[in-house]
Amino acid sequence: MISHRALALILALMSLPVSPLATDPATPRIEVFKARRELQLFYGAQLIKTYHVALGTNPIPPKEREGDRATPEGTYFVCQKNPKSKFHLSLGLNYPNATDAARGLKAALITDAEYQAILQAEAAHQTPPWNTALGGEIFIHGGGICTDWTWGCVALADPNIEELYNLVPLNTPVTIHP
Repeated sequence: MISHRALALILALMSLPVSPLATDPATPRIEVFKARRELQLFYGAQLIKTYHVALGTNPIPPKEREGDRATPEGTYFVCQKNPKSKFHLSLGLNYPNATDAARGLKAALITDAEYQAILQAEAAHQTPPWNTALGGEIFIHGGGICTDWTWGCVALADPNIEELYNLVPLNTPVTIHP
C-alpha cells in the first residue's frame, strides 16, 4: 500500500515540466552525500526530496573490504528491492561494481573468476557476488538515523524508506559521494 506522502510525491513528479537537461524526465536517480548525511532523490535534473541518512560505523573512508563497516563511494544501481528486510524495507545496491572489482583484483583481494562474475553481473544489471573479500549486501534501508550504525549501508527513517522504496524502480542509478 502506498502512503499518502508517496502518492503526493508521485503526483508532483507527474506534473513536472520536461527539463532540457534531463535525458529522461521520468527516470529517477539517487545521490548520497556522506559528509552531509543526505540522500537526494532526483527525477531528471529536478531535485524532488532530500532525506537525512545514517551510514556505516566507519563513515569517512570508502568501503574496501568485508567487515570494514565503511559505506562505499561510487556509482551503483538498485539491483534488488526487499519488502521483507530486517530493516523495514531495503533497496540493494550492486556493490561491488566493476570499479570496486578492478581495485580488488589489483590488490589481490579477489580472484579473476570473482572479478569476471562481478563484471558479468553489472553488464546484466543483476546482483553481483556478495560473498567476496570486498564485501557486499550494501543497501539503502530503514531502521533510523540517530547515529551512524550500519555495517556499511545507508539508513533512513522508516517512513522515508517507505516513500523512497515506492518511488524508485530497479536499476535506479545511485551515486555515493564522500
